[in-house]
Amino acid sequence: MSITPVRTDVAMEPVTPPAPRTAPRQSATFDLYTITEIQRAAATGIYDIRGCGAKRKLPHFDDLLFLGASMSRYPLEGYRERCDTNVVLGTRFAKKPIELRIPVTIAGMSFGALSGQAKEALGRGATRAGTSTTTGDGGMTEEERGHSRTLVYQYLPSRYGMNPTDLRRADAIEVVVGQGAKPGGGGMLLGQKITARVAAMRRLPEGIDQRSASRHPDWTGPDDLAIKIGELREITAWEKPIYVKVGASRPYYDVALAVKAGADVVVVDGMQGGTAATQEVFIEHVGLPTLAAIRPAVQALQDLGMHRKVHLVISGGIRNGADMAKALALGADAVAIGTAALIALGDNSPALEEEYQKLGTTAGAYDDWHEGRDPAGITTQDPELAARLDPELGGRRLANFLSVMTMEAQAIARACGKRHLHNLEPEDLVALTLEAAAMARIPLAGTEWYPGKPGT
Repeated sequence: MSITPVRTDVAMEPVTPPAPRTAPRQSATFDLYTITEIQRAAATGIYDIRGCGAKRKLPHFDDLLFLGASMSRYPLEGYRERCDTNVVLGTRFAKKPIELRIPVTIAGMSFGALSGQAKEALGRGATRAGTSTTTGDGGMTEEERGHSRTLVYQYLPSRYGMNPTDLRRADAIEVVVGQGAKPGGGGMLLGQKITARVAAMRRLPEGIDQRSASRHPDWTGPDDLAIKIGELREITAWEKPIYVKVGASRPYYDVALAVKAGADVVVVDGMQGGTAATQEVFIEHVGLPTLAAIRPAVQALQDLGMHRKVHLVISGGIRNGADMAKALALGADAVAIGTAALIALGDNSPALEEEYQKLGTTAGAYDDWHEGRDPAGITTQDPELAARLDPELGGRRLANFLSVMTMEAQAIARACGKRHLHNLEPEDLVALTLEAAAMARIPLAGTEWYPGKPGT
């Protein structure tokens, strides 16, 4: 067998190396934000605090669609046929239940977290729209009481600013057990927002960070809550409706226990609900999406025979009339807005982008709420910044927004053939995703099935 010799007189052509990658692949687990947070924690040794609610993408009302009337349903003519919007809250025991023209209210946001001008603007806007506003932690301000036709007084674990006189001056009392952005956690108010006035109202040292308690000091469970509700009824001569607010985590049991404790109204707040300040790990990793909380809450009321007798208010990421209509269709009696109300006043406006950039954030990020340097004058106690907000103009803007929300919901209800927003029902909805179908117990679009449907 002959062997062919290897030629050594011919140069070998060089092998061309692969071109360098021009777009390195980033890790989905360790994305740039995660890396930045690890580096920040390593450098500072403290956890991150911010405002607003969960920023991660969650199943939400956008994952549901309404089925408008066609052949099998008869729509209402929008220009000739009425679609009513009124709601009465607190008819179970209260002598003077709350009567509202629209089923959207303003959620509790404290003086301290918000400026006095912002609290006044919320009261003005709610009154113009025919609805209620809520005090939040830290007590009642004269600006808010003076411009709110209907004011709900929050009774929180901190008891900051709480006094019997203001309880009697309120139109309803909301016992806060938890908040959607931080169920199981207390509130925060950083020292730069604790001015002399805030400190006096809360009986705190001026300029020192404040952390609220995570639970009420004088009761530990539903039996004690029943005693506390009885005390509140006695001090207000049984006139005021008593609300109980819970952060969405175990809505079926929490709503059932609130009903058994004697609540007139239960407020369930999902994790898209905002906060003035808390740990980001809390905001993003504790609680339930609002969409997942509604049906268990309604089921609890139905199982107790109390649906539409004990009223249900849903909050947490409500943005427009479609969200409101979907919450009502799933069984709520009303909704509450917080972040959307602040945006309506003018917060995080793109017109102030340059000033938000100076704070290390951007318009629309809502990372500035805890800093006390809000350029819009809303989430601040700085007198020069707060003076930028005209309460009368802010009130008109909020009233306009509430009016648009209501008209949007009415347009949907009429298209579904309903003469009242409360006539919307689950049958009017379909889901676009398996997750939304399972959470809302609504059929997947084009089917009659949802995950977990009995008998399937």
